Amino acid sequence: MKKIILATLISSAMSVSAFAVESNQGHGKVTFKGEIIDAPCSISSDSIDQTVDLGQIANSVLANGGASSPKQFTIELEDCVFPAGGGNDKVQITFSGASAGFNSKLLGVTGLNPDEGLVGNVGIQITDTQGAAIDMGISTTQSHQLQAGSNTLQYSAFVRGADVAVDSIPLGKFEGVTNFTLAYN
Repeated sequence: MKKIILATLISSAMSVSAFAVESNQGHGKVTFKGEIIDAPCSISSDSIDQTVDLGQIANSVLANGGASSPKQFTIELEDCVFPAGGGNDKVQITFSGASAGFNSKLLGVTGLNPDEGLVGNVGIQITDTQGAAIDMGISTTQSHQLQAGSNTLQYSAFVRGADVAVDSIPLGKFEGVTNFTLAYN
C-alpha cells in the first residue's frame, strides 16, 4: 500500500512540474532607447515627444484674426552640469515646422487625413513665458538662465485664425507638429 501511495505522489509531483513547464502565463519585451547628446543638460523623456491638447475651438472665436485660449506646455531639462568657471548655463530654443500659409510666423496645421495637406486660415502661435510670440524657425529672444540639476522651460500655444469671415475658417480635426532645438550659451 505504501508503494502505491508513494508511486501516486511521485506521479502527481511529476505531472504538476510538467504542467508548470508547459504553461505560458504571459511574456513580453522591453526595449530601451535614447540618444547621447553633447550638451550640459539632458532632456526629460517626458518632453521629447509630447502632445498639447488645444481643445475644441469655435470657428467664431478664430474669425477676423481671433485666437483661442493659450494652453501651457513645458520642456523639462534634467541633470544639468555646467563647466567650472561658467558658460553654457543659458539656453535659447528654436521651434521649427511647416508655416501657416497666411502667416509664416505661425505653425501650420494639417487635417488628420494625411492627403489633406496644410489647412488654410488657421495656425498655431507659440509664446514664451512673457507671452512674446515665437516665430517658426527663429531662435527665441528669451534666453533661459539655467541652474544645476533640473530646469523647466515654460511655453504656451494657441490657435490663431486669419483675418477672414467665419465661413472661411475650416472645420474639423487638425494637428500641428513642431520640433524644438536647444542652443546653449
